Amino acid sequence: MVDADQTFVIVGGGLAGAKAAETLRAEGFTGRVILIGDERDHPYERPPLSKGYLLGKDERDSALVHEPAWYARHDIELHLGQTVDALDRAAKTVRFGEDGTTVRYDKLLLATGAEPRRLDIPGTGLAGVHHLRRLAHADRLKGILASLGRDNGHLVIAGAGWIGLEVAAAARGYGAEVTVVHRGTTPLHSVLGPELGQLFADLHQAHGVRFHFGATLTEITGQDGMVLAVRTDDGEEHPAHAVLAAIGAAPRTGVAEAAGLALADPADGGGILVDEQLRTSDPDIHAAGDVASFPHALFGTRLRVEHWANALNGGPAAARAMLGRDEPYDRVPYFFTDQYDLGMEYSGWAPAGSYDQVVVRGDTGKREFIAFWVKDGRVLAGMNVNIWDVTDTVQRLIRSRAVVDTDALADPHVPLDSLAP
Repeated sequence: MVDADQTFVIVGGGLAGAKAAETLRAEGFTGRVILIGDERDHPYERPPLSKGYLLGKDERDSALVHEPAWYARHDIELHLGQTVDALDRAAKTVRFGEDGTTVRYDKLLLATGAEPRRLDIPGTGLAGVHHLRRLAHADRLKGILASLGRDNGHLVIAGAGWIGLEVAAAARGYGAEVTVVHRGTTPLHSVLGPELGQLFADLHQAHGVRFHFGATLTEITGQDGMVLAVRTDDGEEHPAHAVLAAIGAAPRTGVAEAAGLALADPADGGGILVDEQLRTSDPDIHAAGDVASFPHALFGTRLRVEHWANALNGGPAAARAMLGRDEPYDRVPYFFTDQYDLGMEYSGWAPAGSYDQVVVRGDTGKREFIAFWVKDGRVLAGMNVNIWDVTDTVQRLIRSRAVVDTDALADPHVPLDSLAP
């Protein structure tokens, strides 16, 4: 057992950090646990920000990882609204940016997450330009969407990734007019490919969303600080009363970089380099969640995964590694989305160019199907749409690396379990 006099510090007050703290106590660690978060809200999960809470279906507190009193009951020292501006690896201390207080650690976990990428165009300082990453962002955006719906206002979304599409669905739910500007030819092109990307385009267009593909924003125009329109690089102009920048996120590596920790190449997704136990180049420092670039033996490459499940599972994995457990972190990436009447779960990793065919089981027209991304007969990823309780089977197929009969894979009369060893 780790010495009770030791201090473990967690920098990052999101899901990964909170679950790491929970795991340390559940695994019997009796030393000091300090959790530092730069937001004043207690640690929360991010999916409700673009789903249930933004839609007005769930209460704000439903996003919290634990009720606020949980931290004191489990002797977790919680420092909210505090940033860490320096990491001294030789002294094994972190310094708070607000007052210069330093805290010594025996083991440190960096779960600093990611931050929204900003539009680098004129007009981004206008009051109607928004991002969605934090609970405070969702608070504001929820009110904006409701106001746009009441006043027949226009929302322009830059980017047709998961966040952009989920906000588009929420905005239409409030009755707002929505235009999505996206430089690709279909939504989610790099994730799903053209055919299934088109399915999401059709879904949103059926609910009144307008897409402007093959273009990027070049200017946001306004008057008296308020947004009036956006312009694109092909000369088009779209009315807008609010703009959401949903063009991705960048890992928050500033403290790690300043401390000399090894980082991943930005061309490969960036982040803090870690090994199979989520250890950084300093063996007393771990990293987990959105910020960690970890080697995945199954896919034979490094991954940096920004989805909920990676934080949910990566935080506990890092905590166990901090306690000396020798358990490689090799979870199959997983994420989910809910848009209008479409619910979807995706497991695996199949970037563009990594697969040679997409096999579909079911009816895409009815939006009830499972799609498989396949390379040389082996399933790399699977996405179930409005079909449930198959994720475990899909993940077994991916992990098995077995060559499957693609005709059987496409046939809904062949039990999927029979194809998964």
